Amino acid sequence: MKPHTKNKIIIVDDHQLFSQSLELLINSFKDFEVINRFENGKVFLSHLQEYPDTEVDLILLDVNMPVLDGVSTMKWVKENRPGLKVIALSVNDDEEIIIKMITNGAKGYLLKDTSPEIFKDAMISVIEKGFYFTEMVSGMLVKKANDDSKKVNLKEKEIVFIKHACTEKTYKEIASEMCLSPKTIDGYRECLFDKLEIKTRIGLVLYAIKHKIVLV
Repeated sequence: MKPHTKNKIIIVDDHQLFSQSLELLINSFKDFEVINRFENGKVFLSHLQEYPDTEVDLILLDVNMPVLDGVSTMKWVKENRPGLKVIALSVNDDEEIIIKMITNGAKGYLLKDTSPEIFKDAMISVIEKGFYFTEMVSGMLVKKANDDSKKVNLKEKEIVFIKHACTEKTYKEIASEMCLSPKTIDGYRECLFDKLEIKTRIGLVLYAIKHKIVLV
């Protein structure tokens, strides 16, 4: 009889106590096991380059690390190993960082004080469905995006604005890029928030990813 295969997890986090505790928690879950831990992005990427055939189902990636942080690590993964599934872990819900992690390919974003139950659900969701975003990140987007009966018709300039909003540019820089006034850009943003029933720029990014306006 073929032995049951557990989901293989890698943790990348510079806080040793948190990393060890997380490993114990994950190993206590049925069907999960931590196969390796790394203290920063640099040693993790070195491992991937040295052992390109490493079988792993999910990476848990800390956002704030010395030597090579989560954003830089995620950019490398997107360019070189886009098939890897990654959940970003952080102690804060900074909108700019969340957008950077998601647009660079992270399939989920969790705060480190997330409950074990939600944490487990997130891992299962990313492994099985390919993504997991809490209400903190997605607002009302997931429910809306899954409702195919509510298709939204977007104007060409709205689509252009959304694509710019999925970058690291400020709204002022987007206005300059589109040759529009900041006030007009504010109008685009508020109109889209209302039309798509979302509340934040993060929701706009997730909408764009979900509907393939931008590819990650």
